[in-house]
Amino acid sequence: MTTTRRTVLAGAVGMAAASFVGTRPASARVRFTREEHRAVVIGSGFGGGVAALRLAEAGVPVTVLERGRRWPTGPDSDTFPTMSELDKRTLWHGTFPEAVRPLVDLLGTPLDFSPYLGLLEPVLGRNVLSMCAAGVGGGSLMYQGMSLQPAEDVFNTWLPEQLDYRRMDAVHYPRVARMLNLATAPETLVDSPSYSAARTFRDGARAAGFGVEKIPMPIDWDYALAELRGEMKPSYTNGDCALGVNNGGKHSVDVTYIRQAEATGRVTVATRHDVTSIARAADGRWQVHVNRTDDTGEVIEQKVLTTGSLFLAAGSINTSKLLVRAGATGAIPDLPDQLGRDWGTNGDRIYAWSDATQGFGAEQGGPVVYGSMDWSDPTGANTIIQASVPPLGVDANTTMLVGFGVSDGRGEFSYDSRTDSVCLDWPRDGDDDCYRRIDERVKAVTGGSGILTDTNALVNSTWHPLGGAAMGGVCDLQGRVHDQPGLYVLDGALIPGTTGACNPSMTIAAVAERAMDAITARDVGRRI
Repeated sequence: MTTTRRTVLAGAVGMAAASFVGTRPASARVRFTREEHRAVVIGSGFGGGVAALRLAEAGVPVTVLERGRRWPTGPDSDTFPTMSELDKRTLWHGTFPEAVRPLVDLLGTPLDFSPYLGLLEPVLGRNVLSMCAAGVGGGSLMYQGMSLQPAEDVFNTWLPEQLDYRRMDAVHYPRVARMLNLATAPETLVDSPSYSAARTFRDGARAAGFGVEKIPMPIDWDYALAELRGEMKPSYTNGDCALGVNNGGKHSVDVTYIRQAEATGRVTVATRHDVTSIARAADGRWQVHVNRTDDTGEVIEQKVLTTGSLFLAAGSINTSKLLVRAGATGAIPDLPDQLGRDWGTNGDRIYAWSDATQGFGAEQGGPVVYGSMDWSDPTGANTIIQASVPPLGVDANTTMLVGFGVSDGRGEFSYDSRTDSVCLDWPRDGDDDCYRRIDERVKAVTGGSGILTDTNALVNSTWHPLGGAAMGGVCDLQGRVHDQPGLYVLDGALIPGTTGACNPSMTIAAVAERAMDAITARDVGRRI
């Protein structure tokens, strides 16, 4: 296998990935437990972290259910797997769909994917592979960290204007920025040899006539500078942070929102708690069925948690699956007809740019420094960025370019009673117009130099699934599910398909902050 081809696959980070098949069945001797809780939050990513902290600050005891484990980091730690040494920590339960296996085989490296509560759950639907996270902190553990806020006209074109962008711009987006301690990369770092690929992207974008900006990141860049001084082993400065930053210094949800929530003394994070189904009890309260597992996924206890207030924040794919299955089986009667619809890919596109003339470097500093935004036309807005290729031991003369766009293409979840499963159906041409615009800009940045490989043409994937229980048709703007008192959605499932040519983290968190302002003011003491 050629080095360039191997780099293409490794840089896409996740083409060699797993499909969730569920925890192993419990034996007859597994303990069964019932519990009562004031408020339950399913998931500990951006939506779940915001909900847990703001409920706790309002005086509400909260139980957060996280199917994965904690991933504590620190200087020179070995917490996360690396792309050069993928192992069982990479994948949720260690298996992958046959449709992706040829790409896995092309990596040409022995892979230890034995059962484990790993970081990634790729879910294969019709015409799309969606990447989902597992672990305390959710997607913030692995996301590159780009913290982009869409422009007002783009926001209002693709999201409900009733969200009131100007107030979110004044209150909620800045609140998230403070929580995540956002900062841009210092010039000292960008000028170092490790960041040649970032400078090449910057110069190529400017030569094409595009604006270029540094992207705010939830990173203490002093850690990267310390790496340059040899005080820590490389993690940022060699781009080895696509599956988590081992040195620390990344302000992910587990060390910001969740840590502050636990510090109140009102929040309990229950790890290794895999929610299998939800239901509405006869008294109107909510029942959450859970398998408590060990790190291999072996079920060691089954639980039913009952609560008056249930917050779904398991991510677009898994929140939607829980709700669609509950509606189809009658576990939750009278769910809105729009449930399972308004799902989109956020216009994700990932390219490998291979060019021996550019000098990207065998080690490329990361995770992301620059972005180029074209938001002049809200109906066709797009953003492109450069992302480092993780170290592979040789200079593959390749770096990654990533695009986010806007599209009205939408998918839908459906329930199959024969298999008791929920599947996502995505139209093959759902993002074609969006992709065309991104392609044009990416090709302009490269100036026609080298070879561009579109990884979405190999396996159409998204790291940013959005929708399925969207505001308007399924929930109000605060995430309250219509006609289901005490049931809330506060994650990417609430967002109808796109966050306006930006990666979604900032908008998901800001919408959740906005929602929790209203929920703590109006629902606590009445519903909660």
